[in-house]
Amino acid sequence: MAKILVVEDEKNMQDIIAAYMQKGGHTCLTADDGVEALMILKNSPVDLMILDIMMPHIDGFSVCKMAREMSNMPIVMLTAKSEESDKLRGYEYGADDYMTKPFSPKVLLAKVNALLRRVSSEPADTLNAGDVTVVPSSHQVYVEGEEVALTHKEYELLCFFMANPEQVFTREQLLNRVWGYDFEGTSRTIDTHIKTLRQKLGSEGRHIVTLIRSGYKFER
Repeated sequence: MAKILVVEDEKNMQDIIAAYMQKGGHTCLTADDGVEALMILKNSPVDLMILDIMMPHIDGFSVCKMAREMSNMPIVMLTAKSEESDKLRGYEYGADDYMTKPFSPKVLLAKVNALLRRVSSEPADTLNAGDVTVVPSSHQVYVEGEEVALTHKEYELLCFFMANPEQVFTREQLLNRVWGYDFEGTSRTIDTHIKTLRQKLGSEGRHIVTLIRSGYKFER
């Protein structure tokens, strides 16, 4: 059972989402806007956040960005828009998945459970490559001894690469293996996450190698 924060200004939608999460065995906190959501995050540990984009006071993109400074929990964003640029912007700020309105609450619950399973099933052993060290049990990443803050999906992507060194993966394979087969996005999502991951790893980002017309691989 997980504690889920539902951030949605439309009360009827908020109630529906919270009801489905509770039917799935989870407990729910709710927020009507971004300001309230950030106050909850500062005062209460949360395992996952469902976050609407279009809200009063502070939009979902800004909330996502600020939430990432406090937690690496999975974040699912809700949007009435299907433009690729909006989704890519969300991923850059640290979102893990999207649901485009109107959507099935059952599908949303399935995505939430899948994200929670991935977090809870990570291996306990330390992963190492050069000066990059990952501690899955605490979700900590160190580069040259200094801790680096990664978004949840950047962290999952790095762990996947480090657990499968020297193997070439296409963008579609990475989407399926890291984001899941029900992911609502395009292969450009991979490029965006790898770009930001490399920047955060600094010189150690060279381990992630781009292979023209083939994909990516992680070299030790």
